[in-house]
Amino acid sequence: MTENELLLAISDMMDHKLKSELQPIKNDLQTVKNEVQLVKNEVQLVKEDLQAVKDEVQLVKKDLQTVKDEVQLMKEDLQEVKDEVQLVKEDLQAVKEDLQAVKEDLQTVKDKVQTVENDLQAVKNEVQTVKNEVQAVKNEVQAVKDDVHHMKLYQENIIMPRLNTIESCYTDTYGRYRNYSDKMEAAFEDIELLKRVVSEHSMKLQALG
Repeated sequence: MTENELLLAISDMMDHKLKSELQPIKNDLQTVKNEVQLVKNEVQLVKEDLQAVKDEVQLVKKDLQTVKDEVQLMKEDLQEVKDEVQLVKEDLQAVKEDLQAVKEDLQTVKDKVQTVENDLQAVKNEVQTVKNEVQAVKNEVQAVKDDVHHMKLYQENIIMPRLNTIESCYTDTYGRYRNYSDKMEAAFEDIELLKRVVSEHSMKLQALG
């Protein structure tokens, strides 16, 4: 065998041996490639899951912020409710005080009403007394009316006829004495003269005595 053939034979043997040795490596490399691809795929899935988690976390953050805002609003509403409850308590206290004042005023009014009722009863009693007195006065007035009526009847039936008789007598007497008026004046003059004479004689008698 020539040297070239030997070299070729050695080269073929080495190629064959190299191929036989490289094949497992190639197989392993392919396996590694496949595993790397699987890892890449898993990493991609992990990335996608991570992105989904990030998105969910972002949503959770937003929801949490919303919850925080709602809690803040609830706190504010609760504070407003507390303030309103405080105002209601104050108003209730004021109402209680007003109610107490109303009760006191009502008691005062009741006392005044009782006093008015007592006064009214006294007035009723006085009115009854006045009614009785008025009735007595009415009875007396009726008695006076009866007396006046009797007096009128007496005047018409007794006094007036007598007055008419007396008037007639005086009229007749006046008629009789009217004719003697001159004689009466002369008689008065004579009487006056007689009185003067008697007076003078009385003085003279006293002087002589």
